[in-house]
Amino acid sequence: MSHLLWFRTPAPDWFEALPLGNGHLGAKVFGRVGEERIALNLDDVWSGDGPRRLDVTDGPAVLADVRRLLLEEGDRLAATERTRDLQGPLVESYQPLADLLIRSGGEGADYRRSLDLRTGIVGVECTVDGTRFRRETFVSTPDQVMVWTITADRAGAIDLDLSLESQHPVAVVADGTYGVVGHAPSDLTIEYRESPDPIRYEEGRGIGFGVALRAVNEGGVVTVTDGGVVVRGASALTVLVSAASTFAGWSVPPGRDPLVALQEATGLLDAVAVDKLRERHVEDHVALYDRASLELGPVVDRPTDERIRAVGAGGNDPDLVALTFNFGRYLLMASSRPGTQAANLQGIWNQDRRPMWASDWTNNINTQMNYWPADLTGLHECFDPLTDLLEGLAASGADTARILYDAPGWVSHHNSDLWRATWPVGAGGDDPVWAMCATCGVWLTAHLMEHYRFGLDVDFLRDRAYPVIAGAAEFVLSMLVDDGERLQFIPSTAPEHHFILPSGEKASVDLTSTYDIWLIRELFANLAEAEGVLGLSSSLASRAAAARERLAEVRVTPDGRLYEWPTDWPPSEPQHRHQSHLYGLYPGAEIDPARTPLWAAAARASLELRTDGATNGGWTAAWLVALWARLFEPEKASAVIQDYLGRLVSDNLLHRDGDIFQIDANFGMTGCIPELLLQSHTDVIRVLPALPSDWPDGSFHGLRARGGLTFDVSWRDGELTEAVVRASHAGTHRIALPDGERTVELTAGQQLDLVRTA
Repeated sequence: MSHLLWFRTPAPDWFEALPLGNGHLGAKVFGRVGEERIALNLDDVWSGDGPRRLDVTDGPAVLADVRRLLLEEGDRLAATERTRDLQGPLVESYQPLADLLIRSGGEGADYRRSLDLRTGIVGVECTVDGTRFRRETFVSTPDQVMVWTITADRAGAIDLDLSLESQHPVAVVADGTYGVVGHAPSDLTIEYRESPDPIRYEEGRGIGFGVALRAVNEGGVVTVTDGGVVVRGASALTVLVSAASTFAGWSVPPGRDPLVALQEATGLLDAVAVDKLRERHVEDHVALYDRASLELGPVVDRPTDERIRAVGAGGNDPDLVALTFNFGRYLLMASSRPGTQAANLQGIWNQDRRPMWASDWTNNINTQMNYWPADLTGLHECFDPLTDLLEGLAASGADTARILYDAPGWVSHHNSDLWRATWPVGAGGDDPVWAMCATCGVWLTAHLMEHYRFGLDVDFLRDRAYPVIAGAAEFVLSMLVDDGERLQFIPSTAPEHHFILPSGEKASVDLTSTYDIWLIRELFANLAEAEGVLGLSSSLASRAAAARERLAEVRVTPDGRLYEWPTDWPPSEPQHRHQSHLYGLYPGAEIDPARTPLWAAAARASLELRTDGATNGGWTAAWLVALWARLFEPEKASAVIQDYLGRLVSDNLLHRDGDIFQIDANFGMTGCIPELLLQSHTDVIRVLPALPSDWPDGSFHGLRARGGLTFDVSWRDGELTEAVVRASHAGTHRIALPDGERTVELTAGQQLDLVRTA
């Protein structure tokens, strides 16, 4: 199985450092010899001092004005600008925590650095002055600590100095255990806004944190000082790092005393059994990681950076595609575990106090894309933080819906943060093209229904998913306006994409965009499906069903494309990165070549126009892979993957576009590559529906299909050789293999070989 990244040199910068994490505590390991740096993050250390107020006092009047401008005057530009008056404060920014610095003498030879995805351990081996050293680093979920170990093949050879540094002001505490305490900024200006004083610390405000460090030695002497921890003459050493914050929940201000956080972090160190740390970590990690994998051709044993450069030069390396898939699963395990914050724009890894786009939750695709692989690849526990996030957004968004729109239910717009901001952000200064997107919460609710479809957990559907879905439906129903023919959702946008008016000016707010039509149709259908499963029959669902029949229609232009806006406006960017009007193809399920050929043809025409000559970004590439897969275009999907691997990843396979890192591309690729191999979004499960010709040999195990099914599949020379299905629940399923369709009836726990029993 392809699960090893390795290199012959240390990481030259933070981007190339190897990521570790347990969802709460994150680390990037550089692997330097003389002065090692391990950059640390904690998922609940953000700027800000608690939830902010939404001070818009005339929201319903603004909404009425926007609707008048659109419905009566047809003035899209004025309507767009008027929505600025609905904007609340900008979001806060995710923060770096601290760096662990490890200083030792000498220069390394015969060097090797690696990340074993299956064990979640970064290894560094090198020879210094004739002594062979082996280091390992991992972040434990069971014990909630980072562990760094070093051994030597010569007794007493380990001499090093350890310390903690932070970009935030910190104070050292050294009373047996060395640590630092500090605060994140109480006020911070987002990176794309100018400010004479962008990062501000105010006494008694902001999230406090404590980081504790302890060294456990075999032989030699360990001394704790105000400057750090000094180790001399050890034969082996285990370094433990733990961290905690004063964050007390999204709806309340944080605790004020960072010493409390340090005490919590020190308590974690006190609780560990050092000799069991590695075993407990590996057992936990492997249990999740081994649930699914992808193999494409023989495993290639070459340094990862060399392989990436070879693909960039035009080489074909299917095993690197498999490694990319497996890496994405690893990253989700490392950045999203039960009880942690959801994976943000950078997962949990961030080195900047003013990171790009605040390293927030961007909810018009990026947060969603982070979770595309969760259920599909057997990581259902890793989905839990997204449910937690949605429940917080629903609670916060109820106030926003009332204040801005005088509406019931809940709403969430484009951006959110640790404090669960749900309003259009920008305080009047951000472009409505992204700020004014009132259906982002609707899209997020689709994930709850999908989570149910994969696992068939009725308790989850009843207790957690249904209330959030119903609240979103209440909001949408209250926002629909009768234009005399159809129900319109106003105001509406195609996320981040302007259209050009006859005057030549750019606008973005209109009557219902195709994107919003797909989302609302899906929401109402999900509500009906959920009520059917739960045995409910509410007036809300009845109203939603009636509204769905009168909703604005998905339309096709005279030349065969899907409309993006109600009028076929010229787009400001013909090759725009968002494919929002194709939502019904993926991640939605309404467009299917076999069932809706006219819509599928229109989606294909739209996609071909959008991608003609385009230069993709990272998450854009991931989305395209799934869109082409759903249209049964494997060669076009494969070409996108090749371009992505050759141009848009760091040497460690993390997405990188210049100095921009966004992890959604990694998660998106891992969620979209399986669409070429297994599709279950319709009433027929398709096995190998779009297998690229440059993946002639391969296998996967543990990919999941809706309906509680898990598949193990192998193929050689492009021909299916094995297809085993396992059922967690009883059910009847139509399964399309390359040689034809079968209907199978499975009992709970049953395993069936579809090839041998054909």
